[in-house]
Formats: sequence, C-alpha cells, structure tokens
Amino acid sequence: MRIILASTSPRRRDILALLGLPFDVRDPDYRETSRQDLTPEAEALELARGKARSIAGGEPDALVVGGDTLIALDDEKIGKPRDSDDAASILRRLSGRTHRIFTGVAFIDNVAGRESTHLECVEVRMRRSTEAEIAGYLAHGESMDKAGAYSIQGQGHRLIEGLRGDYLAAVGLPLRPVAEYLRNAGVEAPEDVESLYREKALWTWNRIPMATDAAINSTATAPFQP
Repeated sequence: MRIILASTSPRRRDILALLGLPFDVRDPDYRETSRQDLTPEAEALELARGKARSIAGGEPDALVVGGDTLIALDDEKIGKPRDSDDAASILRRLSGRTHRIFTGVAFIDNVAGRESTHLECVEVRMRRSTEAEIAGYLAHGESMDKAGAYSIQGQGHRLIEGLRGDYLAAVGLPLRPVAEYLRNAGVEAPEDVESLYREKALWTWNRIPMATDAAINSTATAPFQP
C-alpha cells in the first residue's frame, strides 16, 4: 500500500517518518479557510479531511493521510500571526493561561474504499511571560508560521508550564492513531511507536512537564504542580 502525506508541513513529515515506512509527500490543492460556524474541533477535522480528499481523488491505490492543527483559547480559534506585532499580542493573550490544541487526522484509504478521521486534544498551560521574555522569544523568528505564535518543539517550549495529552499531536501529528490505522490495514511499522512515547527523546518532549488535572485547570496565578 502506498502512503501519501497530504501536507507540506516539515513537522508532520518528520513525525510520520518516525514509523520507518516509505511514503510520499504531496502539497494539497486545498484552500484553508476558517469557518465561524464550526467549532475548533470540527474545523480541525474538516481541514484535515479537505487536504486528504484533494489528493486522494487522483491516487486510487494509496492511503492518503491529511492533518490540521488549530489552537483555541476560551473556544476562540487562534491562527498564525499576521506580523510580529500580532504575534506579540497572541503571546500576551496566552500568557499565564491554558489553551487547547486540536489536531485532526483524516485517512482516505482508496484500497479499502473507506474514510475515517481522528481528533486529538492537547491542553497547554503557559507560564506568565514578561514583555522582555516575549520580545526575546520573538527574536528567534519561529513565530510567524505557527498557530498560536509559538513552536512547542522549538524555543517556544520555554514559554510552557505544563502539557496534558499527546506531545506529537501538539507538534502536528499524533503518531499512535496513525500507526494503529496502518496496523489495522495490514501495514506494520518497523519502528516501535510505544518506545517513542516512553522515551520522549524527540525535540523538547522531555523538557515539558506533563501536567495534572489540577495544574491545568488552576487559575493563572496559582503555582504549577507537575
């Protein structure tokens, strides 16, 4: 079975490559537009599905995987910043608060003739950041193409107080459900996915505390308890 990743995101490409399986990468012919009538969860799935469908129509012998990630604060969608001023404004809003990252994954299996989706929700508690810290982070230049104006796998991890959920989903692609779908389709990945989750050796994974329910749901002024 040929596997096609319908995404040009280097983060999703790198995550999928961890399975040790060959796959192609295609740029989806799909215009991403935010819809006010959809919740963040529904929109993440809709965008993932749209990307996968834009490729799957011309690939009758392939499994196409599409993904999309959205950030929401108090149910308000937060996209990529327009410029550095907007990035600073977004980081101020996130500072000291908990937001959610929704990553939708769509599988269009043309070999089996089926389509399915999967949604992961990750909760992220941000530290209270000073203006100097925000300015210092923006100087790294990794904010502009990231939803929420920060990169969890880059220097943006320094802004995070705790995370609950799948780190890889926060980066862009939850690997467990992808590996499970492939296994159910008869494709066994040569790499052990569970060892990746146990070791947490990728990017900044082992530098971010895994949060308890109390820590994630506490007020912005309460101390963080990993």
